[in-house]
Amino acid sequence: MISRTIVRLGVRSIFGRWRGAILIVLPVILLGMAVLVRALVGDDDTAAENTLYGLGLVVIVPLIALLATSGLLAPEIDDGSISYLLAKPISRHTLVASKLVVALGCVTAFGAVPMLIAGLILQAGTPSLGVAYAVGTVISGAAYCALFALLSVLTRHAVVIGLIYLLIWESLLGGLLDGVRWLSITRWSAVVVGDIADVTLVDDLSLLYAVLATIVTVVAGAWLTGNRLRAFNLTGDE
Repeated sequence: MISRTIVRLGVRSIFGRWRGAILIVLPVILLGMAVLVRALVGDDDTAAENTLYGLGLVVIVPLIALLATSGLLAPEIDDGSISYLLAKPISRHTLVASKLVVALGCVTAFGAVPMLIAGLILQAGTPSLGVAYAVGTVISGAAYCALFALLSVLTRHAVVIGLIYLLIWESLLGGLLDGVRWLSITRWSAVVVGDIADVTLVDDLSLLYAVLATIVTVVAGAWLTGNRLRAFNLTGDE
């Protein structure tokens, strides 16, 4: 289901563009903020939650997933180079799975690892907190990558729509309306973080639901993206 050639091309595609530079800057911001908070506040639970959850899980991780995923499919569709891949005897779902592996790898390297380090900086005496946020990052990253991959094949404005979605749905409404938690990728991952670290980040949302909802999002997003590519016109026209 995974093509090494497509994975290699995907890595080159991301780091050969401006997105690669931003992917490096985002974790630096997170780690810099963690160091600053620890220096100013010390070992404080609320400060750690605001940094890891409010900044890391809500802002940094989704942005990394958006930049990584949109950099794998959208540019190839825009410049027509996707036609060369679609003309090859490769399953569309293999193509999508390979692209998602690269995107999730970026989320892990630039999101999960920095989250782990930031957690250790903020609360060195509670290593389970950093581990929990690292796991939550991978989980939310997988769902976000699948969602943004689908956006990339549905519209030429995937980055803009993705930013609007993150700003309005995940950040604004997610913090104002309790009902949003049932359809919020960030809140699903927060439940997993809370279960591992024994903290409460989201109320009245079961771990089973959060895990199943994430799995459904990943599978449905990848499958629908593959189906969309099957019907894609090799001339690049919409």
